[in-house]
Amino acid sequence: MQFAPDTVDALEFAVALCDTDPGASRSGEDELATTEQLAALLVENRYSGRVDGDDAELQDVRATRERIKHTWALDRDAAALEVNAMLAEAHALPYLMRHDGFDWHLHATAQDAPLAERIRVEIALALVDVIRSGETGRLRVCGADDCTGLVLDLSRNASKRFCSVRCGNRMNMIAFRARKQQGA
Repeated sequence: MQFAPDTVDALEFAVALCDTDPGASRSGEDELATTEQLAALLVENRYSGRVDGDDAELQDVRATRERIKHTWALDRDAAALEVNAMLAEAHALPYLMRHDGFDWHLHATAQDAPLAERIRVEIALALVDVIRSGETGRLRVCGADDCTGLVLDLSRNASKRFCSVRCGNRMNMIAFRARKQQGA
């Protein structure tokens, strides 16, 4: 599936943000527990605009993480309602912008709006493209039994099941051992 580059960037950021949750993180711990971890996530994902760097902002971003995880797993109609709510709450007004080495892309909040609001709106704008394209099936939760990681499937055949090679290998090994035990 082909989406605009800013849509892909926002969807990939949604995955990176939500995969800091203890049920999805590599460490099994909350990887968004400190303002320093939030700052590192923003730098790694080239997030620009206002950043307060305080505990209130961290808590708001963590709440946004939960809201995005919830929205990711909704069916198309329910996701559309949630996206509309996120955009309405922010009084979003889409406009084109070019900054920080990025070509023209959509924004719908001011660069000095609170970080969590900008995150919600940018991800909501990306989800608008996914919903309008009828491609919500490409947004899934990891197929591994013990993982809540998000899957963004941009493959041609939409067959990606796991959030990472690590989860895929682990589940394949479990299936292999079960088959071997049944044959023994």
